[in-house]
Amino acid sequence: MQNNIQGKVVIITGASSGIGEATAYKLAENGAKLVLGARREDKLQAIADKIKANGGEAVYRATDVVNPDDSKALVALAKQTFGKVDAIFLNAGLMPSSPLSALETANWNAMIDVNIKGVLNGIAAVLPEFEAQKSGHIITTSSVAGLKAYPGAAVYCGTKWAVKAIMESLRMESAQAGTHIRTATIYPAAVQSELVDHITNADTSKGYRELYDNYEIPAERVASVVAFAIGQPADTNVSEFTIGPTTQPW
Repeated sequence: MQNNIQGKVVIITGASSGIGEATAYKLAENGAKLVLGARREDKLQAIADKIKANGGEAVYRATDVVNPDDSKALVALAKQTFGKVDAIFLNAGLMPSSPLSALETANWNAMIDVNIKGVLNGIAAVLPEFEAQKSGHIITTSSVAGLKAYPGAAVYCGTKWAVKAIMESLRMESAQAGTHIRTATIYPAAVQSELVDHITNADTSKGYRELYDNYEIPAERVASVVAFAIGQPADTNVSEFTIGPTTQPW
């Protein structure tokens, strides 16, 4: 089968760990040129160095997706280094869940800023490029919490439902406009990441830690899905993927 990933320039946010890091390695193995963004520059450098040591191509920039200028700078870095952008994987996210009654309003706002505004900032940064070249691929990480609601995760679910709605509208608008922009939204269940580490509510943290310890699958499983989406022929859009452990009754 033809490798439709070879030579493509792909931006990844949330690239310093978990799904983002695993996807960077997977796409690099298939010949993609990577532009990596996350807040932890030291982690990005180590990942880029590993990719280059294995014969791949990768550059990075410290990026806070809450800042629109940071997303624009990632697109500029891709164009400056590789001359174009073919795809962007908007993967940065937070999950400091808690019951609404805990009134963790700072965490509510953080999730809204990163999980919704961060995605919108990435779309806004890359969409003019994709519309001008009449091609491109926008991929996002939602969650199974973007398909159903769970007690103790109301705001997180709300942000991930928002991603579903934004991406579905983007897919339809792009089809109507004839810009040939593909979209894909991924809904992971218990997949290895640092999300659980950032839950500050003690009871919620305990429950999620037990869930993930029992069920989680490696982040590489989602990386393979991203590669599958990008690798499809240009005329084919697979818009949604739900992925989780076979044994998890989510």
